[in-house]
Amino acid sequence: MKAVIIEDESLIAKELISKINEVAKDVEVIEILPSLKTSKKWFMQNAEPDILFMDIQLSDGVSFELFDFYQLKCPVIFTTAYDEYALRAFKVNGVDYLLKPVDEHELKKAIDKCREMMKQNISLPADVSQLIARFAKSQEPLYKEKFIIHQRNNWIPVETKDVACFVRENLNYLYTFSGEKYILDYTTLDEVEDLLNPKIFYRSNRQSIVHINAIQSVKPHDNQKLTVHLKAPLKMEFDISREKAPAFKKWFDR
Repeated sequence: MKAVIIEDESLIAKELISKINEVAKDVEVIEILPSLKTSKKWFMQNAEPDILFMDIQLSDGVSFELFDFYQLKCPVIFTTAYDEYALRAFKVNGVDYLLKPVDEHELKKAIDKCREMMKQNISLPADVSQLIARFAKSQEPLYKEKFIIHQRNNWIPVETKDVACFVRENLNYLYTFSGEKYILDYTTLDEVEDLLNPKIFYRSNRQSIVHINAIQSVKPHDNQKLTVHLKAPLKMEFDISREKAPAFKKWFDR
């Protein structure tokens, strides 16, 4: 069976894959989608999987919003930190949920339920989109509060508020306001951008994302391009194209 995981915490996604491999070796995770934005794009270009694991609260919205765009028929298992009482209504045909941290025994039961549903050709009930839409309205979008850095077999938390910029070099790097540099466990800056508050972070170009408080000055050029200079100790420069310059000025001057 093919499975897709929608989860904005890469470590949690990897842990879930490990547990799936332990309890259901016939389930193959073919994709991890880190945001609502990337999920919408993926389902636009791909057929739905046999099973879908969905975190409820993502950095750029609520995963329930997918049901506003696509009529998903595959079994869905929500992985969430919300309490059981709040999600009791989801124990219906086609929908199940697992509380974080995911228990392997409960995971196996949920996958077995999905496997049985597939045999009986049971799809999501027609009213499930209305049910989850009501729940979604009460949830406020959250942005990533910290990044977990892998360093010398340790996990180091770096709070997002301490990040001055993200830069694509040979790999993706995170720079703090104090000048520390860490490798990011993300494949693209697009994934990172989806996790950040757009009021605070700006995608200056394909290679960089900058925190508004990290900017020392902005130099305009005759060709209408801009150069952003960061504060010490970084003293880095990022170019902004002529096309993006008006949007950047509006974002910066508010």
